[in-house]
Amino acid sequence: MADTKQYVTQLQENGNVLISEDVIAAIVANAIRDIEGVVGLSVKPGADIADMIGKKNWGKGMKITIGQDNALSIDCNINVGYGQNVVTIAKSVQNAVTAAVESTANVKVCVVNVNVCGIIRQ
Repeated sequence: MADTKQYVTQLQENGNVLISEDVIAAIVANAIRDIEGVVGLSVKPGADIADMIGKKNWGKGMKITIGQDNALSIDCNINVGYGQNVVTIAKSVQNAVTAAVESTANVKVCVVNVNVCGIIRQ
């Protein structure tokens, strides 16, 4: 995610609804957490220190880009359990993230890129 907070803006009759990229990130994290075979997001060392110096969400395992017409591009870095089918799990992540974000935030997801960063024995 970017250093400056971005919002998805939805125009309504009585005003605007702004959805923070942090909210989108929480939806993505919860969707990924529910997928069997995913051990978790791949977090970079030093992510906690980056939070303290103002680089919010640096290295937290995902990147969210808000494009034209509020369309989202989401990159997820995940770890998969040993012995699992990596391609099947990646497709499940793409489908789950797209469905969760579109149904919860009513925002169009253009692309979900899944980067499998590690295999972890459970």
